[in-house]
This record gives sequence, C-alpha cells and structure tokens, in this order.
Amino acid sequence: MHDCIVKLLKNHDEESLECLCRLLSTIGKDLDFEKAKPRMDQYFHQMEKIIKERKTSSRIRFMLQDVLDLRKNNWVPRRGDQGPKTIDQIHKEAELEEHREQIKVQQQLLSKKDSSQGRGGRGGPHSSGGRGSQTQDEGWNIVPITTKNRPIDTSRLSKITKVRLFFDLLYNTYLLCRNSSSRDRSDRDRGDRDRGDRDRDRFDRFDSRRDDRGLDRPRQAITKRSFSRENEDRRGDSRGPADSVRRVSSMTENRDRGSRELSAPAPPPPVQAKPALSEEELDKKSKSIIEEYLHINDMKEAVQCVQELNSASLLFVFVRNGVESTLERSTIAREHVGLLFQKLVSARILLPEQYYKGLQEILEIADDMAIDIPHIWLYMAEIITPMLQEGGIPMGQLFREVSKPLLPMGKAAILLVEIFNLLCKGLSHKKAGAMWLEAGLSWIDFLPEEEDVNKFVIEQEMEFTLGEESEKPSKKELTAEELSKHLDRLLQEKANNQRIYDWVEANLDEQKMSSNQFVRALMMSVCQSALICENPYKVDVEQITQRAKLLQKYLSDETKELQALYALQALMLQMEQPANLLRMFFDALYDEDVIKEEAFYKWESSKDPAEQLGKGVALKSVTAFFTWLREAESESDNS
Repeated sequence: MHDCIVKLLKNHDEESLECLCRLLSTIGKDLDFEKAKPRMDQYFHQMEKIIKERKTSSRIRFMLQDVLDLRKNNWVPRRGDQGPKTIDQIHKEAELEEHREQIKVQQQLLSKKDSSQGRGGRGGPHSSGGRGSQTQDEGWNIVPITTKNRPIDTSRLSKITKVRLFFDLLYNTYLLCRNSSSRDRSDRDRGDRDRGDRDRDRFDRFDSRRDDRGLDRPRQAITKRSFSRENEDRRGDSRGPADSVRRVSSMTENRDRGSRELSAPAPPPPVQAKPALSEEELDKKSKSIIEEYLHINDMKEAVQCVQELNSASLLFVFVRNGVESTLERSTIAREHVGLLFQKLVSARILLPEQYYKGLQEILEIADDMAIDIPHIWLYMAEIITPMLQEGGIPMGQLFREVSKPLLPMGKAAILLVEIFNLLCKGLSHKKAGAMWLEAGLSWIDFLPEEEDVNKFVIEQEMEFTLGEESEKPSKKELTAEELSKHLDRLLQEKANNQRIYDWVEANLDEQKMSSNQFVRALMMSVCQSALICENPYKVDVEQITQRAKLLQKYLSDETKELQALYALQALMLQMEQPANLLRMFFDALYDEDVIKEEAFYKWESSKDPAEQLGKGVALKSVTAFFTWLREAESESDNS
C-alpha cells in the first residue's frame, strides 16, 4: 500500500491525486499506526505542499484538505456512515419512537390533572375557582391552566398502564426521599427538633390527604371507562404502602449502587499471557513477514515483527521459510534474508540452535534439489555468508553445524568453498584465511576420506586457508564500470567504512587504489549516496559526515582532491546542473575537511581542456561560496 501511495504522490495529475484521497480516506486509519507515523507524516507533508503550490484545481485541493482534516480528527469523519440500517438499529428506533409516544401521553395526563385541580378538585375550601394561583395551608401553589376538552387518541390508550406504574413508582420514591431527608436534618441539627416535627407533620397531613383522595383521582375520569379491569386487579392487590416503600427503597439502593459502580473507575483487566503460536500459525505469519520485508526492505520493522511472534522455540520455521522463499529469487533477496537472520541472531531473538535447525531441513534435501536448481550451493552460500561478514556466529561453530547434514553425501566442502568465494569479495584473502586458522578448521574434516585434500585446495584456489600463502598471486582487473558498480552496491547496503576498506584491499592493488579512476569512482559513488531526491535536490550532510574518513583515506593529497572535484563537476553535468546542489556539496565537503581550500582554488582556476565541459555553469553556481571563502580568509589574516 505504501508503494501505491508513493506512486500516486509522484504523479501530480488530478486523477492520481483523487485516487490518493479516496485510498487514504478508506485505509488511512489502518496505516497510521505508531511505527508507520514518520512515513505517514511525510505523505501528508507532500500533500500540504501540493495544496500550497495551487497548481491543481480547487476541487482536488479541497479533497486533499478534507483528508488532512480527517487525519487531524483521528480519522473520525464529520458525517457518519449513511449506509443501510441493520435490524437492530430499526428496533432501537422503534423503541425510541414508542418512548416519545409515552412522554406525550404523560404530558396529556398531567395537563388533565392540573385542569381538574384548577376546578377545585384539590383546593378544597380554599379554592376560589379562578385562573390565579391558589395557596393551600401546606404552602403549595397550584396554577391552573385553561380547561378545554382535548381529543384523546384511543390508539394510544393501551400504553397508559405503563404511565400509571411510572407515577406509582415516582410517588413512592418521593416518599422515601422526603423521609430520609427529614432524618438527615434531624441528625445534623438535634436542637431544631420542633421545625423537623412541623415538617414531618405537614408531610404526614399531605400523605393522609393523598390516602383519602388518591393521587390518581384526577385520572379516574379516563380510566373508569378504559381500564376497569386493571382497577379491579389493583384493588385486589394485598400489598400495602409499606411494601411499596420497601420495594422502592430496594430499587433505589440498587440504582445508587449501580451508579456508584459506573462512576468508579473500572480496574484494569488482568494482563493475560499471549498464547504461544502453533507451528501452523507461525508458518503463515512468517511467510507474510518475509514477503513484506523483501518488498520494502525495512530491517527494523522485520526484526520487530519477528520479536512480536513470541515463539523463540519455533523460529526454525521462520528460517526454513526464509530460505525456501528466496532460494530461486535474486541474489539481492537472498543476501537480504541472510542479513535479517544475522540481525535476529545478534539481537538474541533467533537462537543459533533454531537457525541451524531451519537450515538443516533444507540442507538434508539440497543434493536432490540440485537437479532442479543447479546453483543451489551458491544460493545457500549467499544466505549463510552474511552471518560471517557481520560477526553473527563464529566461523568454526557455523561451519561445523551447517556441514553436519552434508557430510554423509560428501557436499560439505563444496558449500564452504562457495561461502569463502563470497566472503573474499568483502574481505581480503589474508583476513579470510586468518579466520579459518583461528577457528582451528581443517579441510580433512569436511572432505570424504578418499579425496585428496591438497588437490582439492589447489583446484578450488583455497591455498590462503593453509597459512602458507596469505594472498592470492593475482587480482582480477576491474573496469571503471565494474568498480563503480561494486562501490555503489556497498554504499546502498550501508556497509560501514571498515567493510569498504576490506573490499578495496581485497580487490585492488596499490597502483589501482592510487589511480585517478578509483578516486573519481569513489567520490561519485559517495556523492550519489548522499543525494536526497526531492524537488529541489538536497544533500544528506549526515551521509557525507559518515563517509568523511573514507574519503580522507584515499584523497591523500591535493591532486586527488582536485580529481574528486572534477568527478563532482561531472556528476552535476550528468544531472543537468540542479540549482544550488553543487554549493551544498562544496559546503559539506569543506566543513568535514575532505577538500582543502587550496584544492577548491585550484579547481576554480583550472584550464585543463579535458575538464571544461560544464565548468562555466558549475563556477557560476558556486560564486557565492568562493566569495565567502575569500572573505573568511581575509578576516583570519587581519585577526
């Protein structure tokens, strides 16, 4: 998905940007997790730049802005999903509608009751029958409303039973609350007993009048016709008011206890140990991790995913899948998987025993697989060698373990020869031979008994492992193109400087290392690896800083520094002279003390006919750099 997003961002046409908006609106929430946040930030930064440039239509800019707003709102859309409703939603809406109808009926009943009270039903001898408020001896005010006969919808009468139950519950709750309130006031202020008595007496008078008249009297004009059966049932109920109060008290206590439980913060759920994966589940997960790693080449992400599997005793399945999935792919894929195994071993996530077990399952059938994969020993060596290059497992332990399944079939030495051939591309033969001797290894242990050891060593050119010859008698002559290709590969793999030193010493002699061809190839490869391909181009200063010692080692004098500047001039010409890029390289090289002032001045004044192509444009682009250089020099002289 990240590849799709990058491709859509690179194409600034409206169709691609519209597809990008729809894609991020759909899956952006799933992609925007903590580990992928830097990458998502970069995408949205590019989208903001597109909006600010105003090179697209308003419709596309608004779509992009909507996606930006959606992310700022934690991927919660402003409008909810208006899709088809589920059956549960329909039932809930029906219940809400029924509840609204009940509220309407309650309002009608209250209005009817108030109108009856206004006519004198509640006021007793103190009622005047007028429209004004009427005050009773307890201090209650009754404000009557206009008494008009309101039409009643008979289809709603079946719901009034629930309303009566609601009023009964409401009244009993009211009794309980008033009694508890009176008790609380009495406890707080025992000196004011008379006032508490008056309150309770007044409440008792109100309660007795209610018992005489009945709270439901105003409603009986309606219920005598509609609910006679219900009234008979209620009259037959033997429970008294005390039972109702106790029932309501119990319900109130349950309600209060429930509210306290809801308001109290819930304790965090106990952390349960993640169940171990089965071998079948691990097989599926490991395949997806390997495929994703080979696709995006994110080592850190892959290591974390393997660690999260939490199945150290089954990681041989991961090793086996890694070998099987890359055995017939490219060399780069096999080397990347080998580097992943090394990182897992060095981080102690993958135990060496699990690594050997995963390889063993493949090595046991490797001789049979050679019929379909003739170069299987080379391919296995490409997977195993990174474990030695990066120091994951010592050579002696690694060679002895991987050879065990191959000794019965007499193929162990063949695999080791392929590993040495690859190892000597990054290390000198002297260092590779020293590793063999320090491990106490001997070819006799890996060859069949009937095979002549000396003959095998000579035929396979493994003399450096005998300790008699530390170097090969001759080294292969590399062309300029091959030299650049190897250096580019090492820099792309982010090899450290020591590894590059070893490769140079193993493949180039002294004369080649001091040649202009090597200096130019090295300078161009380092500068290309430091390019940040944005619009406009930028220089990764950290990369120049990291490779400063590498360049200083081989740019040992002013002549080689001048050749390095010529190589940089050629790179700018090849890139069609990007604005300000050469100045950024000059600043970085000068700050890291890779190129001295004298070399810069010599390049500026050089009239070499072979180096004039693109020189004029390059000089013009760094005029400010030389002005600053001269001013800084004059200031230092004056001081």
